[in-house]
Amino acid sequence: QVQLRESGGGLVQAGGSLRLSCTASGSIAKATHMAWYRQVPGKQRELVARITSTGTTNYADSVKGRFTISRDNAKNTVYLQMNSLKLEDTGTYYCNAGVWVPGTTSTDFRYLEVWGQGTLVTGSS
Repeated sequence: QVQLRESGGGLVQAGGSLRLSCTASGSIAKATHMAWYRQVPGKQRELVARITSTGTTNYADSVKGRFTISRDNAKNTVYLQMNSLKLEDTGTYYCNAGVWVPGTTSTDFRYLEVWGQGTLVTGSS
C-alpha cells in the first residue's frame, strides 16, 4: 500500500520559518497532485497549498506570499516552506496525494487518495 510520511513540524516563534516534507512510499506508478492541509481542533481541515504533477500551484489566501509548495517528482516528495509564520498558522498539517498504483495486470491501474498522519506546527509569541 501507499504511505505518506510527514516531517518537519515543531515549535516556531512568530515571524520564523519552518519547512515540512512529505514522502510517498509504496508501489506508486505516478503521483498526480500533492497538497498540504491544515486542521485545528473544532474546525474543518482546510487546504493550505496544492501542486500538480506539472508544477502548477495554488494557495489559501491566508498563506499567499509566505508559504511555498514544491515537489521532487523523482522522490515523490512534496515540501512546504513556511516563512513569516503567524500564530494563526498553528495546527496539524496533513499531507495529501493522489496516486496511481498498479492493479492486477500490467495495464490495470487504480487511483487512490492518500493522507499522512499529520505533523504539528505550533506558533509561539
